[in-house]
Amino acid sequence: MINNLPSPDRIPVIVGVGEIIDRPKEIADGLEPLTLLERALRRAEQDAGSPLLHKLGSLDVVNFLSWRYRDPEKLLAKRLGVTPAHCYYGPVGGESPIRYIHEAAQRIARGECSVAAICGAEAQSTATKAERAGVTLPWTPFAHDVPEPKRGAAFQKPLAVKLGVFRPVSVYPFYEAASSAHWDQTPREALDESGQLWSRYSDAAAQNPNAWLRRHFAADEITTPSADNRPIAWPYTKLMVANPTVNMGGAVLLTSLAKARAASIPEERLIYPLGGASAEEPRDYLIRDQFRESHPQNAVLGAVMDMVGGGGAAFDAIELYSCFPCVPKMARRTLKLGPDVKPTVTGGLTFFGAPLNTYMTHAACAMVRKMREGAELGLLYGQGGFVTKHHALVLSRQAPREALSQETSVQALADRNKGAVPEFVDEASGKGKVESFTVLYGRNGEIEHGVVMLRTETGRRTLARVPPQDGATLAQLTNMDRTPVGSLGDIAMAADGVPEWKAA
Repeated sequence: MINNLPSPDRIPVIVGVGEIIDRPKEIADGLEPLTLLERALRRAEQDAGSPLLHKLGSLDVVNFLSWRYRDPEKLLAKRLGVTPAHCYYGPVGGESPIRYIHEAAQRIARGECSVAAICGAEAQSTATKAERAGVTLPWTPFAHDVPEPKRGAAFQKPLAVKLGVFRPVSVYPFYEAASSAHWDQTPREALDESGQLWSRYSDAAAQNPNAWLRRHFAADEITTPSADNRPIAWPYTKLMVANPTVNMGGAVLLTSLAKARAASIPEERLIYPLGGASAEEPRDYLIRDQFRESHPQNAVLGAVMDMVGGGGAAFDAIELYSCFPCVPKMARRTLKLGPDVKPTVTGGLTFFGAPLNTYMTHAACAMVRKMREGAELGLLYGQGGFVTKHHALVLSRQAPREALSQETSVQALADRNKGAVPEFVDEASGKGKVESFTVLYGRNGEIEHGVVMLRTETGRRTLARVPPQDGATLAQLTNMDRTPVGSLGDIAMAADGVPEWKAA
């Protein structure tokens, strides 16, 4: 590798992190997202120990859904009294905070700016309570004329929407079932792995003062359905899915090494972005080749392992995105880490809380603190959509020995590893082999229906319903000792034009 030692004014460093959690006693006292953003940024500046925000040349605001503004990035810049050349409010995506941090570091490396900030916030807890109680919030007026960002159903096939498998909570189980079957796990073994992993996420949340739910949960407490832990979508319970009903804000502040030194920020508080990688799947999950693994995830994590010259064990601290257990379970295998992996420094989207797209902003804050305490090399891995968008970033306590690369995409590698994609059909009959499946539950804990992803006798892919009255087929789907993946059954079209599947 050619030595390309950059000058200090082209070396990006993270110098400040700030977080805020809002638990108002009265609903009307809850802080709006714009205020949470500003306060998180002020705290990041305070953490840096130097007045840097007035020199802001780059501002990225993570997409939020709990309130709608017209040009929130401009409203925030006005509150801060700045006019950054780069002022951006991004699209939906859980990987976006990592991408924005990485891109901000690249801007500093190119000399386009010397101070950059990334921030995100949600006030979903207050917004939901206010709506239910009929309380009018004294916030910036809701921008009704601003369209809601596209997500979920907007990218999926009509049959997926009709069967209810167009939301994260009902799509990720397809990866859960297919991957665990590929690993030769029984559903019971897969569930046990998820419970043990999630329990470790709860351990981190219990020690994080910024977490929404600060207590340890035992593995069986997480995986066993109960009155307070209802089943959501097989095999996930409430304590195995992301919790978006929180009020949180987070911010990360970067500058150049030269400016950090000029501001007398202690060297031991500086954290260096070394580089990272990104790749994506199609938005429509039904046009992917399979659900045993994610080629973009593999390519992204493989790239960061190459960057540090080894497997995942090279990292002292890691944050594996944790909207649902299948994501870190796949990731830790790609990273060549064992089932005893410590997957988080933050607490996970169930226990720390899931301020929708901006969880990884908080993960970056937690990682910076962890590294200031002594960890030498950190990995931040975020993903968005339905195992769709992937971005990883390597952080170090040691200054880089070469300029930060401007190339992040490993899309070509991900695409090369992709197999043939089966044709999708809305109608089918004859025999159908289970590629993956889930079972959807109502709020009362009763089964609404099962959904199987099938391969037809001609190799095409379809989705089919298992009606709630078909107890025998549902029992086969939910058998803890034998996966139904790979099993055959009969497909027939129902009166409403939806394929239905019955176990043989």
